Amino acid sequence: MKHVFLALVAFALTATVAQADSLNVRLVGSCDTPGQASGVAVSGDYAYVADCSTGLRVISVSDPAHPVEVGYYDTPGVASGVAVAGNYAYVADGATGLRIISVSDPAHPTEVGYYDTLTSASGVAVAGSYAYVADAFGGLRIISVSDPAHPTEVGYCSTYRAYGVAVAGDYAYVANRDSGLRVISVSDPAHPVEVGYYNTLGYAEGVAVAGNYAYVADDFLGLWVIAVSDPAHPVVVGYYGTGDLACGVAVAGDYAYVAVYTAGLQICQFYGAGIEEGRQPVANGLRPTATVIRGVLFLSEASGEKREARGELLDISGRKVLDLRPGANDVS
Repeated sequence: MKHVFLALVAFALTATVAQADSLNVRLVGSCDTPGQASGVAVSGDYAYVADCSTGLRVISVSDPAHPVEVGYYDTPGVASGVAVAGNYAYVADGATGLRIISVSDPAHPTEVGYYDTLTSASGVAVAGSYAYVADAFGGLRIISVSDPAHPTEVGYCSTYRAYGVAVAGDYAYVANRDSGLRVISVSDPAHPVEVGYYNTLGYAEGVAVAGNYAYVADDFLGLWVIAVSDPAHPVVVGYYGTGDLACGVAVAGDYAYVAVYTAGLQICQFYGAGIEEGRQPVANGLRPTATVIRGVLFLSEASGEKREARGELLDISGRKVLDLRPGANDVS
C-alpha cells in the first residue's frame, strides 16, 4: 500500500510569480496518511483530510510539531474535497456525490446523509444552510443542507470543469481546472452567475478564501495567492511551489493548509502583498540599486568621503529586523 507523508511546513510566499523563491522553510512535524491527500479543512484543533480511496481522516493539530490521526471514516467513493461547519464534515466523494458526516466525536465520525450530484463531486464549501459542490463537468451545484439527513439541490452554474470551491460573502470562488479561478455571484442561490475570473498557469484544483485573498492549489504549479478585493478583476499577488500536485487548500488564522498529492499536508504563511515605495527616493543624493534578495543583500558604498551607506531591513509590519552595512549582508 502506498503511504503519503503528512508534512507540516511553514513558509513565506514571495509576491512575484516569475522569479519566486521559497523563503524561511522549516519542517515542523509529520504524520502518515494511508491514501493520497486531495483536500483539507481545518476547524479548531483538527485537520480533516480527504484522502481519496481511504476516505476522511481526522488529524489532531493542536501540537503542530506532533500531528496525530485520531479518527477516520471510509467513504464509499473517492474523497476529493472536504469542508467542515459546526459538527459536520461535508465530503466531496467523487461519483458517490456529497457525503455528510457527523464529527461531533472526532474519534468516531459517522455518516448522516448524502446527495448524489450530477457527475463527480470534487470539492465542497459550506456557508449558512448551503453546501456548494464543485461537480467537475456538472459545474457548481448549490445544495440546501438545512436538514443534513435530507440535502436537496436549489441551483447550479455551468463552469465546465469545477474541481474546488470556496465561499465568502455573496461570492463562490471555483477552482476550474484548466480555466483557473472563476468568481461567481451567489447572492441568489437559485440563480448563480459568473462575474470575474483569473486564468492561472496550471490546473486549478482547490481554493480557499480569507479576507481579500483567494488561495488556489494549482496542481504542479503550487499555491497561488490572488487578490479578490475587486471580484470582477482578480490579480495574483503571491506564489509558492509545493514540489508536487497541490490538490486542495484551507485557510485558518495566519496559515494556509495545502493538500499535496504525494506529500500530504503542508502548512504555510502568506505575509501580504508587500509595501510599494514612493516614486521619489527619500535620499536624493544616493543612486538607487537593485534589492532582489536571494539570501544575501548587497548594499553599495556611498559616494563621498564623509558619507556612509547604511540602512535597515524591515519586515512586512514595519518592524526592524537588522541593520544593513555596506557590502554583503546575510539576510537568509
